[in-house]
Amino acid sequence: MPELPEVEIVKQSLSKKIKYKKIQKTIIRNRNLRFKIPSNFDELLRNKVIKKVTRFSKYLILNFSDKSFCLIHLGMSGTIHLIQKNILNKNTNTSFYNSPQLPKKHNHVILQFKDLRVIYNDPRRFGFFTYIRNEKELKSKFRNLGPEPLSKKFNIKYLLKYFSNKKKNIKSFLIDQKFVSGIGNIYASEILFSSKIHPKKIAMKLSKNDCKRIIHFSKIVLNNAIKKGGSSIRDFKNISGNDGNFQKEFKVYQRQNLNCLRMKCEGTIKKIFLTNRSTFFCNTCQK
Repeated sequence: MPELPEVEIVKQSLSKKIKYKKIQKTIIRNRNLRFKIPSNFDELLRNKVIKKVTRFSKYLILNFSDKSFCLIHLGMSGTIHLIQKNILNKNTNTSFYNSPQLPKKHNHVILQFKDLRVIYNDPRRFGFFTYIRNEKELKSKFRNLGPEPLSKKFNIKYLLKYFSNKKKNIKSFLIDQKFVSGIGNIYASEILFSSKIHPKKIAMKLSKNDCKRIIHFSKIVLNNAIKKGGSSIRDFKNISGNDGNFQKEFKVYQRQNLNCLRMKCEGTIKKIFLTNRSTFFCNTCQK
């Protein structure tokens, strides 16, 4: 599943291409995504002008000029492709996993503009499109989600209060969207390595300094991933056809049985499963 950095790259790619453009029509080839797309979806989006493209957590948000919205979630395997009119696009994928080119199957939703098409592809169909009528309704959609790790709300006061009596391990909390929005399995392992914290450490036992390190390195790791263009676990390409490069900087993820990269550490990277998710850590420098 794409995490915050990958969705941010999609947002940036889309913003460059569709900001201030009008949706001429919406073509639905398969309504049966995670939530069924309503029969009047084309009517709802037709002639809407995109004022801007934003993101919250792992959600893309098309902000329309009439103050309504279209909320998009990419699910496990969703990709968004841009096809420009009269231009042969070799690389269409706006970001992250899977083929850089538009696949022949599973192209479920098409947003048609005057000079280009935005195509949503999703083999597993866990993503969704939702029309939101106003800002109040949009905020309601996010009411059960925690703050973003890059926001000021993700601070020491918040962490200490949240962890005060929690007996679950810290890795499980970092991928819990009710605690913090946008961090997934890959970046949780990388953040904990940078913080020198063992993934199985119980949340209520984290010190104030532990929490400060989690906050600090969450921002460092995620911002670096965005700067590097996301992570290419398989065949990540952005709209320019360039690989996402953050995977080249993994310190622990998918490095099991290799030596720790931290200077003067003689540890080995281990792999365990927590809440049914693969977790990577150094058996020496993460306490």
